[in-house]
Order: sequence, then C-alpha cells, then structure tokens
Amino acid sequence: MGMGTRARGLISSGVAALTLALFAAGCSQGPENIGQPTNGAVGLQTAASPLMVQAHMFHDAILMPIITFISLLVLGLITWIVIRYNKKSNPVPAKWSHNTLVEVIWTVVPVLILVFIALFSFRLLFAYHDMPKPDVTVKVTGNQWNWAYEYPDQGIAEYVSNMLPEEEIAKRGMSHSLYRLAADEPMVVPVGATVRLLVTGADVIHAVALPAFGLKTDAVPGRVNETWFKADRPGIYYGQCSELCGVDHAFMPIQINVVSRAEFASWVASKGGSMTPKTPEQAPGGTAAQVEAGTTGAVASRNVSSDAMQPAATAPAGQPPADAGAVQGSPTARSAPAVPATAAAPAAQ
Repeated sequence: MGMGTRARGLISSGVAALTLALFAAGCSQGPENIGQPTNGAVGLQTAASPLMVQAHMFHDAILMPIITFISLLVLGLITWIVIRYNKKSNPVPAKWSHNTLVEVIWTVVPVLILVFIALFSFRLLFAYHDMPKPDVTVKVTGNQWNWAYEYPDQGIAEYVSNMLPEEEIAKRGMSHSLYRLAADEPMVVPVGATVRLLVTGADVIHAVALPAFGLKTDAVPGRVNETWFKADRPGIYYGQCSELCGVDHAFMPIQINVVSRAEFASWVASKGGSMTPKTPEQAPGGTAAQVEAGTTGAVASRNVSSDAMQPAATAPAGQPPADAGAVQGSPTARSAPAVPATAAAPAAQ
C-alpha cells in the first residue's frame, strides 16, 4: 500500500515535469493572432515591439530552461531518495541530523542562479527605462471604469474610451472573442513611432496592460508613471486594466490602433488637432507635453508625486493653473482646453 502511494507520487511528479518540459520546448501560439488572446495558446502573445521581443528572449531563453532544469533535478532527487532510502532498502535509518557540505551547496547554488538571472533581468529593466526621444506623447487616465486619452503635442483634448457592448460587437460583424477587448474610441498611434505614455489614475489604482507590447504600468491617483513602446507593425492591439479597481474592473479594455503616419495625421485632423506644433516647446517631447500632462520634471524622476505636478508658469490672478485638478479626474478638469502657447513658453525658460 505504501509503495503504491509512493509510485503514484512519482508518476504525478513525472507528469508535471514532462508537462513543464513540453511547455519550455514549445511555447508556440498555435495559429498566430497578433494583438489579442489566442485559443489554445500556451506562451506569451506574439511580440509587436522591441521591448516585448527582449521580454520573449528573457522568458524563453533564460527563465524556462532554468526552471525546467531545476524541476527535473528535484524530481530526480526525490526519486532517488524514495528508492534508495525506503524502509525495505534501508531498514536501519541513519543517525546523523545534518550535512554541512549539502547545506552549503543548496545555499550557494540558488544564490548563483539568482545572480545569473539578475544580469539579464536588469538589462531588460534598463531597456524599459531607456526611452528614446518620443515622437508622440499620450496622457492616459484610468477612471472607474474607462480610459481617457489626451495628446498634448497635437492639441487633442482628452476623450473617453469605453468598452463596446456585446450587441454592438455583433452589430459591427466583429468576432465575439473581442467582447471586453474592443473599445469605441481607441488610442491611435503611428507605426514605428516612439510613443510615451504618461499614466495616472483619477480615482483608484488601475493598470495599463497590453501584452503584445510588453506593457504593464500602474495608474495611481496623484502620481504619473511613465512608460513607452514602439509598434513595429500596423494592426489593432488589445489589453485590459490589470489592477482590481471595482465592480466593473473587467469592463475597461484598452484598444490601440497602430496605423500609418498618413492615417495618423488624418485621425489627428479629425480630432481637431494639428501635426505642426506652434512653438518649439510644443514639439513632441517638449515642455508643452509635460505641462499639459501636469508632469514638469517627470522625465527626470520617471515617477513624480502630486506636489511636482504643477505647471512652471504662474497663472494670472484669480485663475487656477492650466491643469489644476486634472489628476483628480473631475469632469470639468478632464474637459479643460489645452494649455495655450503663452503659458507653455515661460515653462520652458
């Protein structure tokens, strides 16, 4: 009876290790479905940005081989101990209580493994923080329960992106798999452009997560977190809020449409914006982008507190600062017009 229990344990461990090995050997997506979940897929979504390509390499070439090796090693040790030291094979148990050499080995080896992983992990983290000069800046605000997008450099005022209802999905002839993924007003960016996202929250903590770009950044009220991506191919990419934020947490998807530069310019014009900055300070990545997002000085610190989110220019007497209260997410603040050039220019000095 005892040997039967041990045998079942060995079989279960063997099946688990075999499954893990197969997972490491073939993390394929099956039929490629860029930018959205795929039925039957096992691994990560297909990479659509340089950062996600590096994340794929870190996961597939570093983490999975190490995890598989450790799992098989532990399985082998357990099997050896069960066979070699069971009651029948070892009727007289040993009297010793510890082994210094063994304890040193199982302490030092894991440390060396973690240091090895850290070398590649830090390299990937540095890539996430080493943002090139941005071509487009988008301020992303998480609300209960939708997303709001604003393009300060193009003069596009904040607009709200809501989930497409199930009946609207069917009405448009879209696949039902896009329910809770598709949005009525997506974020639109040009292909091949470095897109800087300034992420904040209006009420509670949300999180911007888009697997194809390797993005997951918290949207925290009173703070601005910065991240970036560069889409290497046109298409429609889907993500969701990944921080439990309330009863409708599952109903605030993120849709990013990656289009050609000509299509992006047409979309900017349709939103009443302009591709030509009025002043050098309003150029992509310029002072106007920082002031409009309430993030003057945020680029240096990456994460800034609400105390630092004030425009550098002093507002005229009797008038509030240009973006006062925007982070708090009040309806009037979210619909405030863009900062005029006269307010942006002093901030650049």
